[in-house]
Amino acid sequence: MKNKILLAIICLVSIGAFAQGSLEKGGLQLNAGFGTSGWGTPVYVGLDYGIHQDITLGGELSYRSDSQTYGSNKYKSSVIGIGVNGNYHFNRVLKMPSKWDLYAGLGLNYYVWSYDNDMYKGNDHSDIGLGAQLGARYFFTDKFGVNLELGGGNATSGAKIGITYKL
Repeated sequence: MKNKILLAIICLVSIGAFAQGSLEKGGLQLNAGFGTSGWGTPVYVGLDYGIHQDITLGGELSYRSDSQTYGSNKYKSSVIGIGVNGNYHFNRVLKMPSKWDLYAGLGLNYYVWSYDNDMYKGNDHSDIGLGAQLGARYFFTDKFGVNLELGGGNATSGAKIGITYKL
């Protein structure tokens, strides 16, 4: 009987250890880093909030700029982005180790482009984009980790790498 109770306790503790990888309900995490895109190198900062043990909602600000020369024309652009996202975290379903966080979701972003070249100065353009992302995090400690995210279908698409800190 003692062995069965001990085995049940070990199983419960093991399940709890696997469920801690994604952000808990009510938890916050700060993300920051840089990425790649066809519109320059984005720098971003974002905040995620756990609304369920498997679901987060977040917001993100990004900035990118680019400068290129085509023939004798110089082209400069900058893009500011503001977005919201929702992600589903697969840790509990896939029984992943607590150091990992695998997620996928959708994002809605608003971008403002500012660009000029030798012929046209100060042109602005804005756009709203709906996109999808797939990402993973690896936590070195209970609070600090690195992240990698791939996104597409949005006004700007690409990859991001950065750090995550659980608040």
